[in-house]
Amino acid sequence: MQMVKKILIGLFALWLALLVFMPKRALYFKLENALSKQGVVIDEKRINEGFFTLNIEDATIYVKGIEVAKVKEINLFTLLFYSSANVELLVPDSSLKAMVPEKIDHIHLTHSVLSPFKVQLASKGSFGQAEGFAAIKTRKLRVDFVETKDIESIKRELTKDDKGWHYETSF
Repeated sequence: MQMVKKILIGLFALWLALLVFMPKRALYFKLENALSKQGVVIDEKRINEGFFTLNIEDATIYVKGIEVAKVKEINLFTLLFYSSANVELLVPDSSLKAMVPEKIDHIHLTHSVLSPFKVQLASKGSFGQAEGFAAIKTRKLRVDFVETKDIESIKRELTKDDKGWHYETSF
């Protein structure tokens, strides 16, 4: 029994050390490099690293050289088997008002090893509240608008079914 206890404590210490000393900033720059190959550039003002988190503040997102959105803060959190990202105050460029909501207050993305090919999302903004998922294996995104407020500007991008309004696309 003592041997099992020592092994479990050792594994826990190894896992904790891996999380604390993980090169979060270097991994973020690897992600930025991979996105730049797709034409997506994130220009941030500050990057703060915590024990389990990486915070990106005042970011501007460009796609193929065109500014598409400004973000107040992105908070990335990981425990290796569970990861989440919180995006605070995403304001799309005014040229995109016909396709996307004018302001998204909060987006919460989660990923777990229990469902490795699915990313859950929840958001709140000028449109109300929405929940959905991105299926990585089938490359599909579905966002269900749970509580709608002002969706008139994006209504032509949405579809209505028995559950209500939703947006569905493949990527």
